[in-house]
Amino acid sequence: MRVGVIERVLLCAAVMLLALLAGGAPVLADDYTCMGTAGAIEVDNLRVPSGATCTLNETIVGGNILVESNATLHAFGVRVDGNIQAEDAARVNVYAGSFVGGNIQIFQSGAADITSVVIDGDLQFDENDMFLNAANNTIDGNLQAFQNTGGLSIVGNTIGGNLQCQANAPPPTGGGNVVEGDMEDQCADFGGEPPAPPITPEPPVTPEPPVTPEPPITPAPPVVDGPFKAYIPLIIW
Repeated sequence: MRVGVIERVLLCAAVMLLALLAGGAPVLADDYTCMGTAGAIEVDNLRVPSGATCTLNETIVGGNILVESNATLHAFGVRVDGNIQAEDAARVNVYAGSFVGGNIQIFQSGAADITSVVIDGDLQFDENDMFLNAANNTIDGNLQAFQNTGGLSIVGNTIGGNLQCQANAPPPTGGGNVVEGDMEDQCADFGGEPPAPPITPEPPVTPEPPVTPEPPITPAPPVVDGPFKAYIPLIIW
């Protein structure tokens, strides 16, 4: 009996050693609670608890990310096979190189910056009270913004579904979006070219100082070869 236990322990150790030698991201099962920084690990689901700040760098989430009350998420180059969901959160930022297989849903929260993200589902902003930015994303579903009160910019997104904006105050701003479906209500004219950035005026050109004219050249006096001599012929009587 004791020999069997020892064999099982040795077998488990061998499996762990092979996993380490094989390389790749370490795998953590079940739900993972993030209250700081997480790197290139793989987890089933990830939770940012109330009041915490979580920074993810190339983290792989097989399920969903849940951002709880007054919590903050900064996600860089992550892969989320499910959804990113925030309700009553302080801030949700998802940056370039990230992929979300489901939806990004930010409801009744603060600020959000979703930039250069590939989203297989929808991007939804609903009843948030701080500034929201959606720029240069590729969204297979819809982009929907309803009843937000902190300002909203929607620029340069490629949207497979509809772009829908209703009851946002102040109204959203945007342009340069490519939308296969409809652009509706407050976002009806958000296609075409994105708004041009303000032109920085060129500094004034300092004028060249006036050119001082050269003084006139005094002509040199004529050159005289010498005193002239008159020769009188000698007459002999």
